[in-house]
Amino acid sequence: MPVKGVYRVGGLGTTVGACVLLVAGVSACGTSHKPSRSTSGPAKASETSGAQAAASDPSPAAGVRLPPRHAGFDYQIGGAYPPPAGVRIVSRDRTASPAPGLYNICYVNAFQAQPDERGSWPADLLLRDGRGKVVVDEDWGEALLDIRTPAKRARVAARIGGWIDGCAAKGYDAVEPDNYDSYTRSRHLLTANDATAFITLLSRRAHARHLAIGQKNTVELAGLRKRAGLDFAVAEECAEYDECGTYAKAFDDRVLVIEYSDGGLRKALAGFRDRLSIVRRDVMVSTPGSGHYVRKAG
Repeated sequence: MPVKGVYRVGGLGTTVGACVLLVAGVSACGTSHKPSRSTSGPAKASETSGAQAAASDPSPAAGVRLPPRHAGFDYQIGGAYPPPAGVRIVSRDRTASPAPGLYNICYVNAFQAQPDERGSWPADLLLRDGRGKVVVDEDWGEALLDIRTPAKRARVAARIGGWIDGCAAKGYDAVEPDNYDSYTRSRHLLTANDATAFITLLSRRAHARHLAIGQKNTVELAGLRKRAGLDFAVAEECAEYDECGTYAKAFDDRVLVIEYSDGGLRKALAGFRDRLSIVRRDVMVSTPGSGHYVRKAG
C-alpha cells in the first residue's frame, strides 16, 4: 500500500484527530481516505481499446443508470464541497448528500469495520484467527468482517444492504463498496471466492434499489465482473501500477481513475485521456481550504 497512517472515510464516520464525520452531515475538516492497494502485486495492463472491450460489457440491470464514460470526475469521499466546473460524476461518503444534477456515487466501507464502529458489529462477524484474535488491517486499524460462510455473508450483507438502501433513499445513482481486496490482508482466512460471493450479494441489493455498483480496485478480480454483477470500476493509482488497461478492458472504459501524484496523473492522461474519467487528488481526499487539498484533471 503506497500510503500509511491516513484514515479512510466510510461506515458510520471516521475521526482524524478531533474531527468527526457525523451521520447527520459531512465534515469539511479534512477527513480522508487511504488508497487501497491489493497485496497480490500489480498486474501488467494491456492497453485495449473500448471497441475491443465492448463485447464484454453486459446490459445494465433494469432501471440502473450507468456512469457516463470519459466524463469530468471528482472524488469527494473526505468531505463534500461544490463540484468544480466540468464535473459530471462525483463520489461522496454515504453520510453526505448527492450533488444536484450530477451522477452521484455513494461510498461505503463494506468489507471492514471502521475503528469507531467495530463495537457495533456482532462479535462473531469480526474475522478471527485460530487463537480467537480479531484480524485487523494494521495500516488503518480496521477489523476485517467474516464472510467465510453463506450464513455470515448474508448477515453482513444485510447490514451493508441497509446502508445501500440509505444511498438510494438519498438519491444516489450508484454505490462504491470499498475493501473488496480485504481477503489479501486476511492471513489466508478469506479467499477471492469469499469476496466475490459477498460482493455479488451487494450487487443484487444495489440493483434491486436501481443503483449501479462499482468494483473498487482489486484488479485481479476484474475478469469476474459479470459473475459478480459489477457495472463500473473505481481504480486508485491504476496508472501508477500499470493496471488501467485491465480495468478499461473489463469494464468497457467505464472506469473512474484517482491518482495521488502528478506523475501518476501524467501517466494516466498519456494512456487514457480520451477514454477514462481521470482525476488527481490529495491522499487525504480533503476539501478546498484545508491546506492539503489538491485536485487536478486533464
